[in-house]
Amino acid sequence: MKRYSISDIEGLIGIKAHTIRAWESRYNLVPPKRTPTNIRYYDENDLKQLLNIVTLNEKGYKISRIAKMSKKQIGDLVEQLQADYRNDSAQVLHLSEATLHYDEEAFAEILSGCIAEMGLVDTMDVVLFPFMKKVGMLWQTGAIDPSHEHFASNLIRDRIIVEIDQLTKPHKANPKRFLLFLPEAEMHETGLLFARYLLKKCGMDTLYLGQEIPYADLKKVISGYKPDYGFIVLTSLNLGKDVNKIIKKVLDSLNIPLLVAGSLISEFDILVHDQIRPLKNVCDIVEFLEEL
Repeated sequence: MKRYSISDIEGLIGIKAHTIRAWESRYNLVPPKRTPTNIRYYDENDLKQLLNIVTLNEKGYKISRIAKMSKKQIGDLVEQLQADYRNDSAQVLHLSEATLHYDEEAFAEILSGCIAEMGLVDTMDVVLFPFMKKVGMLWQTGAIDPSHEHFASNLIRDRIIVEIDQLTKPHKANPKRFLLFLPEAEMHETGLLFARYLLKKCGMDTLYLGQEIPYADLKKVISGYKPDYGFIVLTSLNLGKDVNKIIKKVLDSLNIPLLVAGSLISEFDILVHDQIRPLKNVCDIVEFLEEL
């Protein structure tokens, strides 16, 4: 069974270490195990219990009240909250738990429930993008393994593809054409797939090229497909310092208006250019499509 330090737990549940210690000393909530050398640690059962406690606390239950409940009472209440797929904070926590345990069935059930209740657009906006941001941060700090991120990303990717395949494209006279791709060194495909879903849902034509497209190939694609817009998504933190160089290289290769989405454009000052349109969130993308 995997062991977690208090700093691991802090990252995984989003609660400061001193708060966890206060719960422990005041209410004896989830006391840690100890190694023979007296180093504190938590196991997977402790993590699950803490995730459940945080879920209830975020829904208004006071810690003093939670401390008086049995594990079963806490678990039963959390199950009720989990059944409410519009409770986005609870779903983010439970997706995190499913990811930690590589529980594909639980992950798929949460995903399906959210989409059935809210649709894919709202599910991406209020559940999956916050969840993926959290997973990325945990991976950067070493609290989870790269395999956890790949597990979650691939399940989300597969589901978006299913949703795209199920779309009935509306008739639109003279639809705009979009070239969607990820530039070299960018591997995170989820946001780009979701952009394709939004575009096709609005009746646009799309050519989806996917990951790591060499800049030299773009002019050939432009010549053959003749898109009205390019669309890229920049997410990888290791690209941060080079984000504007990447955007400039893409723009020079395309010589058409470029739409740029992804978490990096909210974290860095993006190149100002009349051919570049930053799209910082789902609302920005929807607003742009409504203008066409």
